[in-house]
Amino acid sequence: MLYHFDGSFLRLITRALELSRPRRALGINAIDEVPDSTWFTNRIGVRDLTLDELRRGPATVESPELHKPWTIKSTKVGGASIGFLIVDARGEKHLLKFDPLGLPEGETAADAITSRLLWACGFNVPEDHVVYFRPDELELARDAVVKDTFGNKHPLVRAEVDRMLAQVEIDADGRIRALTSRILDGEWLGGHPSEGVRDDDPNDRIPHELRRDLRGAYAMFAWLDHMDVKESNFLDMWIAEPEHELHYVKHYLIDFGKSLGFMARFHHDPRDSHVYSVDFPDMLAALVTGGLRERAWERRTAPQLRGIGLYEVGTYDPGSWKPYTPAYVPLLTADPYDNFWGAKILMRFTRAQLRAVVETARLTDPRSVDYLVDTLVARQRATAHYWFQRVDPLDRFRIVPEGTKHVLCFDDLALSYGLATPVATRYAATMYDRAGRVIGDRVELRPGAARTCTAPLVLGAGDDGYTIVRIDTTRPGLAGTGTVIHLARDPISRVLRVIGLWRP
Repeated sequence: MLYHFDGSFLRLITRALELSRPRRALGINAIDEVPDSTWFTNRIGVRDLTLDELRRGPATVESPELHKPWTIKSTKVGGASIGFLIVDARGEKHLLKFDPLGLPEGETAADAITSRLLWACGFNVPEDHVVYFRPDELELARDAVVKDTFGNKHPLVRAEVDRMLAQVEIDADGRIRALTSRILDGEWLGGHPSEGVRDDDPNDRIPHELRRDLRGAYAMFAWLDHMDVKESNFLDMWIAEPEHELHYVKHYLIDFGKSLGFMARFHHDPRDSHVYSVDFPDMLAALVTGGLRERAWERRTAPQLRGIGLYEVGTYDPGSWKPYTPAYVPLLTADPYDNFWGAKILMRFTRAQLRAVVETARLTDPRSVDYLVDTLVARQRATAHYWFQRVDPLDRFRIVPEGTKHVLCFDDLALSYGLATPVATRYAATMYDRAGRVIGDRVELRPGAARTCTAPLVLGAGDDGYTIVRIDTTRPGLAGTGTVIHLARDPISRVLRVIGLWRP
């Protein structure tokens, strides 16, 4: 409660009083991309992910459903829902979590789907599986205990387990549906602070509110309606690799059961994702208008499908989506460049890939699968359309030899994904030398279907041919101000290549 009070009230005031200037993200390379690190690993788009890889996600071992019985070691600590720490027949440890009574399949499905999609985007997440078991497949360890948040514990007896299981859904065959989350390797360090760095990690050098991989997650979280974003839903692990004499901190995102509209379904509150739990500007607007102003969330309705939350596209606004509270600062400091980066990644999923991921949720109603796939695709395109209008969406720059000359080719992502039309699009290319002097004429370009190439390049003087190319895009509704590309010859191979990218 103190954390949410600080994020929703106190820190909002102190941040405003600091009069901080907006800052562009750090943790990017010369071509405006996020390199691989212990925070983020580029996956989809960098290489082709097969449907089987997407279904498997981060899993390194088989689902514990294939390795019963399970032994309960303790109840889980933290969170408001019932859960157990179990050990499967192989000795692997997992958290066992359930759908709340009256809301079958929803939380377990949301977690399985969202964790795999965020893993494919590049984040570190636990190995989560939807499983089914019977109560008699749960054994109780002799030293099993009940733990609470404050470290208090007492012996766990079978009657107490049975009382807990009576609060979860049991199907007609006597099976219980659950989610297992394999205990992460390493030593738990807790969540990272949303501002600044970890003071116990000398490798943590970029303030978290300036990391693009954290700021750009806003677009992905909005797409998936992952509202439960707070420091305790991140987990840093101290990893030791004795064979390489390495020790480092690896950063994970955890706990996705309230995503895909399930936070609103669980709270019975259609305001979720449209306003913060305590949203002073929204309160003031309602007060001034006497409540007469219709708000978008008033039109929200949940489909009456098993396992589906209040996840829809009709009222979805990618630019005004809100998590449960404003406590996680990187989502507040994100700018259009960060969200363009996030939107680029989420657009790489095909419909077939999204369906493969949704199927891992093991939803029993085929209509629920179809609805989720359709809504994921619709929100995916809405998210990209919004952020591709706020940054010049040119990408995938390549130098192509053309006789003794070279041309610079690029993709317009808005055209590549059918979010804009070539008819309404124009480009203009201007070339400069390293001192910023114009070389050659400004050239107007007509777009291709998606990929467009400049006229032959006029290279700057000097042995390395250092040249700066600025491409300006004009299109109705586009707020981007161009893209600047730096070119030079490789000092060894002498091949001309792209060495830098800046979006002004």
